Amino acid sequence: MNNKINKLALASVMLCFFAMGFVDLVGIASNYVKSDLGLNDATANIFPSLVFFWFLIFSVPTGVLMNKIGRKKTVLLSLVVTVVSLLLPLFGESFGLMLVSFSLLGIGNALMQTSLNPLVATVVRGGHLASTLTFGQFVKAIASFMAPYIAAWGATQAIPSFGLGWRVLFPIYMIVGIAASLFLLSTPIEEEGPAFAGETSPTVGKQFAACFRLLGKPIVLLSFIGIMCHVGIDVGTNTTAPKILMERLGMTLNDAAFATSLYFIFRTLGCLTGSFFLRVVNNRLFFVISITMMALSMCGLFFGTTKLVLYIAIALVGYGNSNVFSLVFAQALQSVPDKQNEVSGLMIMGLFGGTVFPLIMGFASDAMGQAGAVLVMAVGVAYLFTYIKNVK
Repeated sequence: MNNKINKLALASVMLCFFAMGFVDLVGIASNYVKSDLGLNDATANIFPSLVFFWFLIFSVPTGVLMNKIGRKKTVLLSLVVTVVSLLLPLFGESFGLMLVSFSLLGIGNALMQTSLNPLVATVVRGGHLASTLTFGQFVKAIASFMAPYIAAWGATQAIPSFGLGWRVLFPIYMIVGIAASLFLLSTPIEEEGPAFAGETSPTVGKQFAACFRLLGKPIVLLSFIGIMCHVGIDVGTNTTAPKILMERLGMTLNDAAFATSLYFIFRTLGCLTGSFFLRVVNNRLFFVISITMMALSMCGLFFGTTKLVLYIAIALVGYGNSNVFSLVFAQALQSVPDKQNEVSGLMIMGLFGGTVFPLIMGFASDAMGQAGAVLVMAVGVAYLFTYIKNVK
């Protein structure tokens, strides 16, 4: 019976990982909003930056919230916020409305990423945490690479009565989000209880202070920066790859949208194979191979002028970056086992890198073309090389 419950719990959690992938629609969506509203790169990049800005604000409070209401209830709250964010674009695509929608999408995702990863540690008791998190990232990536296809289909072939165009993406994902909410709500998951971190401190203020003090531990701080770089490269590639194809090959946006899908196809492939390799291959060796692939990708994206070279470069960064989050997150989570909620909040706060990188990349690309954006991502890859020594 327990085995059945565990499998059911794992299935419900994995559907939540699929809902977590909705946040990656912001890359292709920002390109369509840019085209529809006639925005420049710096302004259009506000959208992905805004989504990930909320990770800075909400991640640590979510870690404290989990101590009060538990992990499952926090994930359910995140799903409700996500569903509301996907509802708003059905009423139009004005600049203000899309800002509110993307903000709620970011807030929901901050809540979800902070609470869902520790919930996996609750469901998967024992070893294989990194490989299970990687499999979750594989499920998340399925939603990520489907988004550009659905948006392109909506822009060119959507049923006219919908009147949504590329925005048909939002109601489709909203229905899945509702299903994920109902599935998780009806699935029994045993937690230690809302007071499992009660010994941290009696007041919220002291819990915040104790949480941020964890950054004093070198492995936690270095992992935090590593997550910032991983997400910056992820969001940066998601947003910039189509622009590179349009700039150098003269593609239309609908054709160039394939670049985002290609990235997520290889990221999905990387997560799927990574969940196996992380069980049988030395984690540090696999991390070195991944970062080397990303470095080669940066060279291809910077110098490449043919479709073949650019597609190979996009595939390399997709595969290389696919397991970085799981490896870094697992290192941090296991380094302070008695403060997993707090560490999770700090690590997810590192997703703020998804705000920092696109903003800087937007200014760099306006100044010197998309090669400038690639240089910004290359800085993140360089840092990840320095993190290798921390992977056990």
